[in-house]
Amino acid sequence: MLLRLSLLAIFGIAMAHFEGVVVVYLRKALGMLDSESNKESVEKFPKRYLYIEMTREAATIIMLVVIAYLVGTTWIERGVFFLWTFAFWDLFYYLSLYILIKWPPTLKTIDALFLIPVPWIAPVWFPVGVSSLTIIVIAVLCLFNVI
Repeated sequence: MLLRLSLLAIFGIAMAHFEGVVVVYLRKALGMLDSESNKESVEKFPKRYLYIEMTREAATIIMLVVIAYLVGTTWIERGVFFLWTFAFWDLFYYLSLYILIKWPPTLKTIDALFLIPVPWIAPVWFPVGVSSLTIIVIAVLCLFNVI
């Protein structure tokens, strides 16, 4: 279990950086400032690009579901592996953006977390907190052989 969780964490971190790089390029291609809030950019985005961005988000979730399905042997394991990988992806996505373009400037920065089915708007501390808590809970459950 520890090996699978470690490899899934590495996968989530790599996927987060990959997606962070894509977002940096998207921001540059669309003329967004590095300091500009994603919430503000979603409001300015042409609808066509919002739909394209929604497909990227859907593809991300599909990849996380597929890897969890392939690695897990039971539905509970698959669920845990999905949440674990999602948490690493989400946490390191923000870290990657911060390293690349110093965004978000603070954890209070408002972000468009997801666009599906409608934009989810919240401060960055919320997904960072939820992802961190998810990692801690799963690690503790694993440590005590609950999962």
